[in-house]
Amino acid sequence: MFFVDVIELEGLGNRSYLAGGESAAVAVDPPRDIDQVLAAAARRGVRISHVVETHIHNDYVTGGLELARITGAVYLVPAGARVSFSRTPVADGDTVKVDTGLTLTAVATPGHTPHHTAYVLSEAGRAVAAFTGGSLLIGTVGRPDLVEPRLTERLARAQHASAHRLADTLPDDTAVLPTHGFGSFCSSAQADGDATTIGREKTVNSALTVDVDTFVAGLLAGLEDVPAYYAHMGPANAAGPDPVDLTPPAAADPEEIAARLAAGEWVVDLRNRIAFAEGHVAGSFNFEADGKLATYLAWMIPWGKPVTLLAETPEQLAAAQRELVRVGIDRPAGASTGGPAAWLRDGESPASFPRATFAQLAAQRTDGVVVLDVRRDSERAGGWIAGSVHIPVHEVHRRLGEVPDGTVWVHCAGGMRAGIAASLLDAAGRRVVAVDDGFDAAAEAGLTIVAG
Repeated sequence: MFFVDVIELEGLGNRSYLAGGESAAVAVDPPRDIDQVLAAAARRGVRISHVVETHIHNDYVTGGLELARITGAVYLVPAGARVSFSRTPVADGDTVKVDTGLTLTAVATPGHTPHHTAYVLSEAGRAVAAFTGGSLLIGTVGRPDLVEPRLTERLARAQHASAHRLADTLPDDTAVLPTHGFGSFCSSAQADGDATTIGREKTVNSALTVDVDTFVAGLLAGLEDVPAYYAHMGPANAAGPDPVDLTPPAAADPEEIAARLAAGEWVVDLRNRIAFAEGHVAGSFNFEADGKLATYLAWMIPWGKPVTLLAETPEQLAAAQRELVRVGIDRPAGASTGGPAAWLRDGESPASFPRATFAQLAAQRTDGVVVLDVRRDSERAGGWIAGSVHIPVHEVHRRLGEVPDGTVWVHCAGGMRAGIAASLLDAAGRRVVAVDDGFDAAAEAGLTIVAG
């Protein structure tokens, strides 16, 4: 009997896999913090014989090279991928033995990238699972615009063809196990559910239910902004990432925190947005550890700028470090745990700003009040508060000068991104109110919603 263990990377919206039999296993698209994969193999009592990449990733730093080095596994990377390290190039149709009766076959599935490769796991000659990376996802496909703008339409058409190749050659009960699609911006749309098969995708996935021209037009129309840090992930993966260092960062006392702020560095408070609003170090930014920390912090921070982390507990700090190394933010400049009392110099008081609901906003609408919507373009297209200003959260730090004068009531769809934006505005000296409420409550509160 074969097994497939899922390694969930919730913060990035991705999955890695360990699949094998009684004695050996293959790791698929492993994260940079490979200790998770090693632990999964240890629990199963198997050796990792192969490590495979479906493509050169654009949204996270791979742990594949280091995992193969440590375990002695064969490192399979698509032959078309340009890399600077030793690996075993894999081409369409190549098959390797994983364990007794268990094989893995490469299937060329260009579209997400030109060299993208899926891997079909077969038991006793019958396909049982397809590791589809960024090709066929749950109800959607991986976006085709991450490589080069001139290739986008061609890759979108390739996605359609690749999806059909998988659907036409695999049994309907074959499990589809993608890397992307669980919140990752590498997906062209949010996955619907967390499990699927080839048969199900034939009925729900537009890549398999509409003609190629209709599919491509819809796919390209739905593409949104690419996180800025993606520009650094592909080159890092092609060069061969360094091993990670998850040892605690140097401790930062109040004097050092103040000095780093004065130098223009980023000081990031990882506590929840409620605690941050109630009291924080003036000038610090709030990226909740339980939110999409790696995605939004890596997207917004100028690449390479030193970052100091402020956490509630050592455990929160360690978890944040793990999230950040996955996107190439390797060593915080400093860190401290506790709360504002431990981070402020003698005589300093914590900064704060109010939180509110949409009902409170409706009651307070007067001249001099600015409503700032920091949702994505696609979210705003579904309706927005009349008179509101729109700046997506990942652009706020660069467009602070476009926010009109007055008290800024900032909102998103649920509160987390509004908390980020509110902290940026507060650090810039603006009067701000963070609307910590679901957007559905805006209409219920009597606010005028303009239909998209």
